[in-house]
Amino acid sequence: MDATLLKILRNYEKVINVVLPTLGEERRKTYCPFLPLSPKTGAVLQVPLEEMDADAGTVTFRDADGALFTVPVTGGHVKCQWKVDWAMRWDALDVDYEMAGKDLIDSVKLSSAIRRILGSRPPEGFNYELFLDEKGEKISKSKGNGLTIEEWLAYASPESLSLYMFQAPRKAKKLYFDVIPKTVDEYYSFVEKFHGEDAEAQLKNPAWHVHLGDVPQFNLPVSFSLLLNLVSASHAHDKAALWGFVSRYAPGASAQSHPELDRLMGYALRYYKDFVAPTKSFRAPTDMERAALCDLLERLDRLPLDADAQTIQTEVYESGKSQPFDTLRDWFKALYETLLGQSQGPRFGGFVALYGLENTKTLIADVLAGKSPS
Repeated sequence: MDATLLKILRNYEKVINVVLPTLGEERRKTYCPFLPLSPKTGAVLQVPLEEMDADAGTVTFRDADGALFTVPVTGGHVKCQWKVDWAMRWDALDVDYEMAGKDLIDSVKLSSAIRRILGSRPPEGFNYELFLDEKGEKISKSKGNGLTIEEWLAYASPESLSLYMFQAPRKAKKLYFDVIPKTVDEYYSFVEKFHGEDAEAQLKNPAWHVHLGDVPQFNLPVSFSLLLNLVSASHAHDKAALWGFVSRYAPGASAQSHPELDRLMGYALRYYKDFVAPTKSFRAPTDMERAALCDLLERLDRLPLDADAQTIQTEVYESGKSQPFDTLRDWFKALYETLLGQSQGPRFGGFVALYGLENTKTLIADVLAGKSPS
């Protein structure tokens, strides 16, 4: 670093002439790219430069008590201010590639200009977009409106986080807790598709990049989103309760035969407890929704107990069509809000097949009788 600090001192006027136009009027009057350490207290001082000697490699400042002191720019006696520090590190470490957020584009340009002044070529760069919260606002540590890596990994796998980071780096992405379930299911979808693709398609599949080509194979009869809805409807508190439903839905499935699903159950239970349960809000059905629910109950009564998800889904569609909903989306939203206390969820036929016909009929009957599913 010392050699670069001396170069900055020798090119002092050129460097500050690049920086000063980016500063406010008052800051320009006192700006110096060097921040000296007080010889008396060791504190980093942000004070005007009094004198400089490029040949001697020294700078002179006033300490907090007003006393003048002269120190070399080498040997750890000074630090560089932010806008110069980045260029200083590029030069000293011979950095040839730098990634930075979109909000730092101007800083990259300024540091690049300084590095050229120091006689070196700026690094090649890549600017990525910002992470946003659910309101579309920039994530900020000071606001506490973000989602940390540790928090993500408490509710989902490292592979799902890798997928989130890999996709669309040049687009602004929302990073908040509601993103997790969707990303988890997308990850397993990519993994499943990978093993049926040719070599060229596999290279374009995000799963190849997440696993560096060594993509595992999973057999998941239930998605993460479906697990969350199962936890919600069944009020399950442990994996054993969930396996009771899953083993009936997928005979022979167990924690031993499906360890990846067992891992997902742990994430689902934790996510539901911390983020879904506190926000659940049930409402009573409207007259039109009540009529559709009655129709659905009758249709489910006529189905065999081992009806598959697609057969059930067809009946759910028909019940929605029996009433003048603006769109079937409104019908499904009504199902989720009245039965599960949330505004969205996975395919309802799949949920019924997993939760069980009898359990679902009881759930609908309770809602029609005015009982709260919670």
